[in-house]
Amino acid sequence: METKPFDAASYLETEEDILFYLEAAMEGNDPKHIASALGDVARSKGMSAIAKNAGVGRQALYNSLSENGNPTLETLVGVLSALGLQLTVQKRAA
Repeated sequence: METKPFDAASYLETEEDILFYLEAAMEGNDPKHIASALGDVARSKGMSAIAKNAGVGRQALYNSLSENGNPTLETLVGVLSALGLQLTVQKRAA
């Protein structure tokens, strides 16, 4: 039996998939996990196109959105915008 590494980007096919995936990533409040999940989404849509639309180099975006990356707020907002999404804030449930 041959196994392959799991790649979440392969399963993010619809807008609904992407929204649920990012919402789940945000629930843990772990910045590195959020960045990595956003990287998965960007790869599912084509990292080169997302990088161009976000105004960031492709390799820099790969690095920023990796598990060990630390993207700036400017990068996050640019990537979200390139994906047709926006950053919002809401009060946590008590």
